[in-house]
Amino acid sequence: MADAWNFEVELASAPATTEARTAVLTKPGFGQSFTDHMVLASWTDELGWHDQKVTAYAPLKVSPAAAVLHYAQEIFEGLKAYRHEDGSVWAFRPDMNAARFSRSAQRLALPQVSQEDFIAALRALVTVDEAWVPPAGSGETSLYLRPYMIATEAALSVRPAREVLFGVIASPAGPYFDTGPKPVSIWLSDTSIRATPGGTGAAKCGGNYAASLAALAEATENGCNQVIYLDAVERRWIEESGSMNVFFVYADGRIATPELSGSILEGVTRDSVLDIAADLGHKVEERRISADEWRDGIRSGEITETFASGTAAVITPIGRVAWTGGDLTIGDHTVDDGVGPVTASIRAALLDVQYGRTPDPRGWLTRLT
Repeated sequence: MADAWNFEVELASAPATTEARTAVLTKPGFGQSFTDHMVLASWTDELGWHDQKVTAYAPLKVSPAAAVLHYAQEIFEGLKAYRHEDGSVWAFRPDMNAARFSRSAQRLALPQVSQEDFIAALRALVTVDEAWVPPAGSGETSLYLRPYMIATEAALSVRPAREVLFGVIASPAGPYFDTGPKPVSIWLSDTSIRATPGGTGAAKCGGNYAASLAALAEATENGCNQVIYLDAVERRWIEESGSMNVFFVYADGRIATPELSGSILEGVTRDSVLDIAADLGHKVEERRISADEWRDGIRSGEITETFASGTAAVITPIGRVAWTGGDLTIGDHTVDDGVGPVTASIRAALLDVQYGRTPDPRGWLTRLT
């Protein structure tokens, strides 16, 4: 068994001033500013993992021939650290992110990082940059953590790289959508496919997101915020959006979400919503849901709400769906600026756990500092 990671700490020589950091934390945006430090660890065939360190945030030095630049051999994760009222800082279900990171690494022929080392890397960075975690009570703010792994070997051979870099960066975060938890519009694409069976749809890798950008541009041209994709085989079954899983609320209280099919990313928030919804008394279904069922359900009133889930956006209500030749407004949103009551209750319950406002009976929170 490999030795557990120990991190050398190299403090930044010119960290942000208190005034500059406070200005960022006052209005952090999303993914726009970064903390003073980052985690790095190297891997080679000969040495395995080595040179684990927390060091100053700075550009990476990679060869123009690095495999990541030519063959997209890379993966990443996204999770958040939350400040609780007592000043402590907690991560939400990092074990699930670590497990998905491991599965993604296997699919992209990259080396494994153990769950213990993955969480140790998060803790090492947050410990050094704890001042960048937004204060408790500052709205829906957090420290977004982005672990990643890239193939750095300078080689143009099409094979798994023999040199790899693991890293973690951190960014103070506010709401993902500028409007906050208000209903967004979704473009139901009938031309673009996110993933296919046997492909990389269940892995969190950059290629999946790069391939979604053209469809996102199409959505924007049609006045929508995001895209929902259909399956690659029948072009009939709803899969997910470009960055979120999707849920449907029925008039009888049922909640349904597309079943995992190998081409849908297994979202940490998705899994959490399934448990929270059941706790709140809803019957939860994981099954195939067609675009026609969604549209017919909106028209008839059988589907009363639709929402999307993801780490960045938490839970986002969907208030409108549009497609080539059609457009529907979803449900009768009655609370919280248009957020449906079921969506609002699940969202509130999830946030209460993440920010430590309610008990955590499932042990979803891991203390970082």
